[in-house]
Amino acid sequence: MEQRRNRKRMVGVVVSDKMDKTVVVVVNRLVQHPSYKKYIRRRAKFRAHDESNTARMGDKVEIIQSRPLSRTKRWRLSRVIERQA
Repeated sequence: MEQRRNRKRMVGVVVSDKMDKTVVVVVNRLVQHPSYKKYIRRRAKFRAHDESNTARMGDKVEIIQSRPLSRTKRWRLSRVIERQA
């Protein structure tokens, strides 16, 4: 049996949990400008599949890349790292 390739993992914060079995996760990252060498903040929103509706708004979560689950969902919720207080 062939070994499955490593899937991308990202850590972000849940900004919306209003949909059923779906959460919107914002991932912030720092990238270096190619010519000025200054670090710039970049932000991306991902829709992730949350089968058991465990994540709540403000939670820090880890998402993992998966096959397309719908038109916009290509990520799954791996685990909740930190709960919002």
